[in-house]
Order: sequence, then C-alpha cells, then structure tokens
Amino acid sequence: MVREREEVAMTPTGRRRLWILVPLYAAALGAGLWLARTLPGWLAAEYAMGGAMLVTAAVVYVMVSAVPFVPGAEIGMGLMLAFGAQAAPLVYLGMVGALCLAYAAGRLVPAPVLARIFLALGLRRAAGLVSQGAELDSESRLELFVENAPGRWVPVLLRHRYLALVLALNFPGSALVGGGGGLAMLAGMSRLYPAWAFVPTVLLAVAPLPLVVFLMA
Repeated sequence: MVREREEVAMTPTGRRRLWILVPLYAAALGAGLWLARTLPGWLAAEYAMGGAMLVTAAVVYVMVSAVPFVPGAEIGMGLMLAFGAQAAPLVYLGMVGALCLAYAAGRLVPAPVLARIFLALGLRRAAGLVSQGAELDSESRLELFVENAPGRWVPVLLRHRYLALVLALNFPGSALVGGGGGLAMLAGMSRLYPAWAFVPTVLLAVAPLPLVVFLMA
C-alpha cells in the first residue's frame, strides 16, 4: 500500500509545474470564449456573401472549431441564429470535420512524447501507463487503463467511452474541459477510439442541434 501511494504521489516539482499550467489554461479558455463572441459575426458576413466567401467561412469554422477550448458549438449556433435552417447542414458538416481533424491531430502525437509530457508534469504513473499501453491493441489498452483508473466512476466511463464522449460533446460548458476540439484530440491521443468507431460516434453526437433547427424550419 505504501509503495502504491509513493508511485501515485506527485513530486513537488510536478506540483509546481502543474501550477504553471493554470494561467495557460485560463488564457486558452479566455481566447476560446472571445472567439465564440466575435467569430460568428464575421462568419455570418462571409456566409452571406456566398461563393468563395462561403468556402472561406466554412474552412475557418472547421479550423477554429478543431482548436481545444474553442466552443465550436456556440459559434455554429451563432451561424444558425443568423441564417436559420439553411446554415444547419454547413454547421453540422463543419463541426464533424473539426472533430475529425482534432482527433487525427491527437492520433499523430507519439506515445513516447505523451509519456514525456506526463513525466515533465510529475505524473509518473500516467507516464508509465502510456508507455505500457503503447504496444497493446485497443482492447488490451482499455483493460490496462480500467484496472489502474482512480475512483469508482472513471472505470465506468472508460467502459462506456462512446456514450461518455457523446454526452461530453453535448454537455453545456464543455469548453471548460477543452471543448469539442480538446475532447476529440484527447480521444485520439488515448488510442481507445479507433477511427472506424469514432467517426460514426461524432456523426451522431453533433446531429441533435442542427437537426432540430433544420426540422423547425
């Protein structure tokens, strides 16, 4: 028991490094909320012009919504409030594209790099789990994470990870935990969501709001 506690305990250096992340987190969250307030108006103006400007608006929407802590759903809501049902398909496809882009970026992060990041933050046990799971298939990696997950609810969330992702993406205030882009990137880095299952999951998760707007028209 003592040995396990020593393994889980974070070093003083790690605690200090985690505190350094607090202002970075606040800055990222503030930038995301600022974009959510200012970008919809610009996108709406580009969207209204049609043609090449419409393509520009779509590309910017996808790229920005893929960035962690940017509330892409709120930006999409601003577009649908401005243009109603005709913007719903663009918002839906744009958000799905943004989540897939963020997921792909997460998959590109090598496991050794992720382990070194955890070590730099003093999270030795997390670094060890990442290193152990690097060579495992997704099911074996899931079992490893479940067996070493803290608390009572984390193993449940891991075993029902697809439902958890759908709920997290639609939870109000999800920007506080990274927004859609951040959640999708974490899903990619975890290697627990194969692409063939992740894409249908986000197709379902993003659908409710644009579908309601489209049907109400």
